[in-house]
Amino acid sequence: MHKRFVGVLIFAFLVAACGGLLTYRQLIDHQPPAAASQPMTKVVLAAHDLEAGSILAPADVTLADWPGPIPAGATTKPEDVVGRGVITAIYSKEPVSDSRLAAKGSGGGLAALIPPGMRAFAVRVNEVAGVAGFVVAGMRVDVVINGNPPQADPTLGTQARTLLQNVSVLSAGQDFKKDAEGKPVVTQVVNLLVTPEQAEKLSLAANNTTVQLVLRNPMDRKMDPTPGSNLAFLFRQAGVPAGPARAARPAPVARVVAKPAAAPKPEPFVMEVISGTQKTEKQFTEGGNR
Repeated sequence: MHKRFVGVLIFAFLVAACGGLLTYRQLIDHQPPAAASQPMTKVVLAAHDLEAGSILAPADVTLADWPGPIPAGATTKPEDVVGRGVITAIYSKEPVSDSRLAAKGSGGGLAALIPPGMRAFAVRVNEVAGVAGFVVAGMRVDVVINGNPPQADPTLGTQARTLLQNVSVLSAGQDFKKDAEGKPVVTQVVNLLVTPEQAEKLSLAANNTTVQLVLRNPMDRKMDPTPGSNLAFLFRQAGVPAGPARAARPAPVARVVAKPAAAPKPEPFVMEVISGTQKTEKQFTEGGNR
């Protein structure tokens, strides 16, 4: 009995081993083939961070392997990009695409950043007019002017008006960087990207009025018509008369002419006349008896 049990156990073990071996071989035979490695292509990449306005030199770019297809606008020849100006910042190890560079022969600097049909107009500002240094390249602003219009009512005082809206800032001074605290550097000149017609308006405003820049959300492209305002309106809103203060005229006083007083009547002279037991009085007035 014991030998029979041991034989059955050995037979079961052999059957299980054979079944496991067959299953293992089936799995090995049906294993999916390894994924083919993606082809690598040599693409021109930025060797370091490239700032807008700079001109690419041979040391600014490098050829490196790029997996998959070539990105749109990228190139495999460094000579295609060397000498061209950068119009949008390019970061290290990023493909140098044609859309991020100025046209060949246009050079670099501020001029290369100006799109066809547009102009760069320099507006001199102070720390307040420049929104405390937070007007930097890429921001959008409104232009507000303050002054006294010709042939305007002088009682209205200084007037303010929004001259331009949703104007792109091309650059702020000569520095695109930030200070040690991460705050944009305060500059005295802001270059605005405008049309030729807008440039004419800005030229008149810069020479005859005070220009103020108003920072706006770059995603807000709505043009809000404004009627303008004046100093008289502000004081009228505050409850102060709009015109210059004038002294109140005194109310007219009726003139009363005093009539001459009547001459007092003369007092009569009284004389008592006693005749015996009778007593009589007799009055005498000036100019006759009574």
